[in-house]
Order: sequence, then structure tokens, then C-alpha cells
Amino acid sequence: MKKPLLLSLATIAILGTTNVNAESMYDRFQAMELEMKKMKKELDALKAQDHASMMQKEEDADEEESADDTEATASSDEEDDEDDDEMTVEEQLEEIQDSISNLNRNTNGNHIKFNVDYRFAVDNLQYKMADGSTQKNDAFMTNRLWLNMNWAATKHLSFTGQLAYNKAFGARSGASNPANASFETFDWIANENAYNDTLRVRSAYFFYKNDTFMGSDIPWTFSVGRRPSTNGHLVNLRDDDHAASPMGHTINVEFDGLSSKFNLENITGVDGMYVKFCAGRGMSNAAPRFNTAPYADTTSNASIDLVGLIFTPWSDGQYSINSQYYYAGNLIDVVNPANQTSGFQTVGNIHSFTANFVANGIGDGINDFLDDTVFFVSGAVSITDPDKGQSMLGSAIDKSVKGYSYWIGLQTPSLISEEGRWGLEYNHGSKFWRSITYGEDTNIGSKLAARGNAYEAYFTEPLIEDILSLQIRYTYIDYNYAGSNGFFGSTSGNAMSIDQAIAAGLGSQVVDTAQDIRFYLRYRY
Repeated sequence: MKKPLLLSLATIAILGTTNVNAESMYDRFQAMELEMKKMKKELDALKAQDHASMMQKEEDADEEESADDTEATASSDEEDDEDDDEMTVEEQLEEIQDSISNLNRNTNGNHIKFNVDYRFAVDNLQYKMADGSTQKNDAFMTNRLWLNMNWAATKHLSFTGQLAYNKAFGARSGASNPANASFETFDWIANENAYNDTLRVRSAYFFYKNDTFMGSDIPWTFSVGRRPSTNGHLVNLRDDDHAASPMGHTINVEFDGLSSKFNLENITGVDGMYVKFCAGRGMSNAAPRFNTAPYADTTSNASIDLVGLIFTPWSDGQYSINSQYYYAGNLIDVVNPANQTSGFQTVGNIHSFTANFVANGIGDGINDFLDDTVFFVSGAVSITDPDKGQSMLGSAIDKSVKGYSYWIGLQTPSLISEEGRWGLEYNHGSKFWRSITYGEDTNIGSKLAARGNAYEAYFTEPLIEDILSLQIRYTYIDYNYAGSNGFFGSTSGNAMSIDQAIAAGLGSQVVDTAQDIRFYLRYRY
């Protein structure tokens, strides 16, 4: 009778000691839970069988009154023994579970799980300047490496980290140029654009989740650390990545901060409704370590902070409506674009709002092609809030200005493979449009920041399962105004027209049109 129980115990031992690299801790925990439930059923079945056998013997016994009394007494004693056995079973199960947990902590299953994401890319870059001159790089080659690490300590608490570098072949771009000294303290794009061969932390944060919040039926999460704020919603389609939290239309930079998400579907009855609060610091105002007062607030520029809210009012799995608002304070611009060693000055703040509609599948069962097609449209508004005596984006002193942008995209199944994806995108930005998308993975500059029109076509195809893939992408930007990739003031961010740039003698420094033809090979495993 003990054979099934012994087999279950052996199975649990195997789960705790073998093949630890093939399964996550959470998967093993679920498997162990199932085995424990099987053990409980086996024990209950054994007790029930013993109890039935005992009852049969008692029914066949003498039916005299004294025997009945004896039988009742025996039955009462048996029930007491059964209660004691039940407590013992629970205690044994708890003890087994504790033993398994201790066993797993002392095996290599306790180590962080790593995986690799490597990409080789070659870009053909072409620029036409406002004065008609051209600049180019026929073959700009880069290596990008991401080392991903994940570990779920419990079913509620996990850690995610990513180490990265991104550099040009045979060069450390901008890493040791004295003219770029003012930019060395920024890490908004340290891992997003070709820089140097230093392995940096791209993200590192713990993640807590639970199915209830303060006793209510609201699943929620909380995390803090180096945030995965690049390759956000909609941008991830082109980049062939899982979407990070922010909406890529208005924010795409590395960031340090915290977030907390609350799923409201259970209490509102509305499919997919959730709200997410975010906050972080984009630059710390702190003196160097070996200063008179290390890390004290001694510089002229205040810390750059951001608070935001993401709200999805409805998402049924196929169609969704999403929105995002953020406020960024103490934004900066270079004092003199011609002399970057002159540093930065604080110019003001900005409000940003975006909303989008996404269709993951067009229609319902019309055909397989439309079922697997993604269509989206997104609109965004930026509103400047300059400090007293400052101007932003080339506007008049103290004047607040609005900018807007819209973005349309279509991604379809490949016409040559089952798993490939093809896409077309178009976006437009007005004169005073400003996004914080410096980390966008486009070497000619952020297309979503463009004050003008941007066109893009791409196709991504698998070569070996989901391990090795290639992509060919074409991006063309036609600028109507300068400063699309500058900062927030009226120096590098000045929204002068192309004609004004020529009249001011800046024709050789302002880009009129730009294009990027990219080919990459990407290995993920």
C-alpha cells in the first residue's frame, strides 16, 4: 500500500535535485505542489480503505447491546485517531515542503538563470544638410550584447537584470572626446546607441506581485530599480522585443525609478482595465565622490525627476485602448551648442500625454492573414512649462507652447515564412513637438521625435527557429524644423525652420533629410 506514496516521494526528490537548469523555480514549485496533492489523495485513499475494512469487520461482529456499546466506543476512538492522523499528515506535508525548499536553495537551481541576446548590425547612413551638402557612412557596423538574468525567489517575488554593451566596430564612439565631457554623466542612452565596450547595467530591479491588495480582489505589482523603459509599447513591434511598460511614442530612455500596477478588471468588470503609477529620476544633482562634500547638491542644475500614469481603460485581448501621462521637471539644454564643455542649464518642465488604439487581429475569422495582422494608431501632445526668464524649444521667453504628433503602423505575417513579420509605419511631428525618445534604436536619431515626417518599412525573418533571425529595415526622415534630437531649451532644441537655419548661417549644421538602411543578424538563446 505504501508503494504509490514512495513513488511520489521519489518524484519530488527528482524534481528537487535534477534538471534544475531546464525549469524555472516557479515551475518546479508548481510541480512539487501537484505531487504533494497526489500524496494527500493517496493517504486519504489508504485511510478510507482501512476504515472501510474495519467497519465491515464490526458489522459482522456480535450484535448484542454490549457489543454495540463496544463498537460505538471503538468507533469514537477511531475518529479521534483519524483526527490525530489528519494532523500528522498536514504536519508531514509541511515538513516535506520545507525540506524540498531547503534542498533547492542548496542546489544549483538557486542560481540566476542567464540567457544571451547578441546582434550584429550594419547601417547605411545618409544625411542631406539644409545647405544642400551631404554626409554619410556607407557601412556603420555595430555589436550589441545583452546578458539577461532572471530569478524567481518565490511565486510572489522575482529579480530581473540585464548587462549590456553596444559599440561600433573598432571604435569607442564619444567615450574619450573632451568636447563630450558634459554628456558623460548622462546614462539615458548608455546602452542604446554605439558607445564603448564597457559592460554596463541596463536594467536591475526586483518585482513583487500578488493577487490581492489590502484584502481586495485587485491583483497588483510593485518594482524598483533600473527600469526597462526602452522598447516600450508599439516600438517593440519593429524591434522584435517584448514591450516594456512605457508607451514608446513619448518616452524611450533608460531610467531609474519605481512603478506599481493595479489590475482593476475584477472590481469593475471591464476587460483588461488597469492603472500603473511610475516615478523616477533622470539625472541626480550631486557633487563627485572626492569633492569637499561628496554627493552634496552643489551644482546649478536641479535633479531631473519624472512622474507618470499609464491607464488602460479597456483591452479584450484583440482590441485595446491605452493612455499615458507624465510630467518631467527641471529639464535642461546645453549652454552653447558650439562648445559642449560649457555645460547645461535648467530651462523648465514638460507635460506629455499620449493615447493609442491597437488591433491585434483585424476582424474575426475573415482569414488567417488578417487574424495575425496588427494595426495601431497613436496620438500625442507635449506642453512646455518654462522657468521664469527661460524659453523652451525656440519659443518666446516664458511662453508655453504645444506640440503634437501622430503615428500609424501596420504589421503583417510574412509572405515567405510562417513566423516572420513585415511592417510599415508613418509618423508626423509638429514644430514644437518634443518627446523623450533619445534611446530609440535608430542610428540617424529618433524618428518619433521628428518635427516633420518619418517613413519606415521592415521585415523580420527567422533563420533557425527562434534562435537566429535577420531584419532589413529602411527609415527615412524629412525634417520641417531643426532641433528634433536636441534637448529642451532654445539652443540645441530650437525649432527653427529649414529656411531659417539657412538664413542664420546654420545650413551645414542642420539636417534636412536622413535615411538609415539597416541589416542585422540576431542570436537569442
